[in-house]
Amino acid sequence: MNRDAHYTIRDGVMFNRVGDEIVLLDLDAGTYLGLDAVASRFWELIAADRTVGDAVETMLEEYEVSRTDLESDLDQFIGELEKNNLIRAV
Repeated sequence: MNRDAHYTIRDGVMFNRVGDEIVLLDLDAGTYLGLDAVASRFWELIAADRTVGDAVETMLEEYEVSRTDLESDLDQFIGELEKNNLIRAV
């Protein structure tokens, strides 16, 4: 995991909070993805131009999770977002 990485949301990807979750809509592909509460929090932090490391530190304060587990989960989630062309590194 690159803790200094910044990501931006790709043009054509819209998102909206629905309760505790965020729903992503890829207008180009015509697909949507629902994020659970933890993934939604990470998305909000990335959307606010936070580095991955900043997001990890914030989330460690907010959730009862080990650093190892959080970083592993977020690394996998970032990979899924990149694979689906929803975010890109800047």
